[in-house]
Amino acid sequence: MQTRRTFLALSACAVAFGRTTGGLAAAYPTRPIGLIVPYAAGGPADSIARIVAERMRASLGEPLVVENVSGAGGSLGTGRVARAVGDGYTVMIGNWSTHVANGALYSLQYDLQKDFEPISLLATEKDVIVARKGMPANTLTELIAWLKANTDKASAATSGVGGPSHVAELLFQKEIGVQFPLVPYRGAGPAVQDLLAGRIDTMITGPSVVLPHLRAGSIKAYAVTSKTRLAAAPEIPTTDEAGLPGFHVAVWQGLWAPRGTPAHVLAKLWSAAREALADQAVQKRLGDLALEVPAPEQQGPDALRVYQAAEIEKWWPVIRAASIRGE
Repeated sequence: MQTRRTFLALSACAVAFGRTTGGLAAAYPTRPIGLIVPYAAGGPADSIARIVAERMRASLGEPLVVENVSGAGGSLGTGRVARAVGDGYTVMIGNWSTHVANGALYSLQYDLQKDFEPISLLATEKDVIVARKGMPANTLTELIAWLKANTDKASAATSGVGGPSHVAELLFQKEIGVQFPLVPYRGAGPAVQDLLAGRIDTMITGPSVVLPHLRAGSIKAYAVTSKTRLAAAPEIPTTDEAGLPGFHVAVWQGLWAPRGTPAHVLAKLWSAAREALADQAVQKRLGDLALEVPAPEQQGPDALRVYQAAEIEKWWPVIRAASIRGE
């Protein structure tokens, strides 16, 4: 009889414990969530963070409060998240720079793959190969031929040392087998202004900064650095179609949490992100910025983890071979 009473008591405790822990799991979040953007306000990462966070609030019942922590190519804000408690109340927008390139550009005090939990790939921005309006080449094949014939005077703009456009140009030169001067600018805006003025020959950059000028006929576009065409400008061929197959470059943004964040919390965050990305209003707002939402099968934590590892394997050798360091 005592054994039976003991068994029933233990069973009741187990049920109560299950209800309690289940209740705790279901209760998250119970207060606002800090969303670290490792760049200044107004940039692409900041815009994406605010668009997605606004919609995630509807799913989570609590706001994601954006905090901009800029500096050292995004590594300051990223390091803060790496050191944060993994309780679900600190997450971050991370991207190609913070979670790939910075590992080869800086001596980091954290591990890009071990110290973060991937939640969701949020958006990608394909690059466009463009040139000044007076460039004699009219196709990508002709542009490559012109660059090979004019290595002594050809020039390409980048939006900063170690940034996406700089590394893309390094890979481009490697792929076509020619080197010519790369001119670093403090951002894509000033670089595009010199491209418009004809003071620089070419550039590889995101479409958001060049599409208005392309539509005005002020510069030339040769290819989108992707397997698929750009939704905002479907008339521009892909690099595969234009004669440089396999030259694919995209700047992507993802959502991450510190290492050790509980699985049920990550699942809730991923569910909220998935619902946000499926929202047509969110897709339109991102599309207006020339950003594309990845396919559902490319969005989840496992897909983001695999994608990040592949990007590290692809880009670290390019960065290290050029002996560039973050500024």
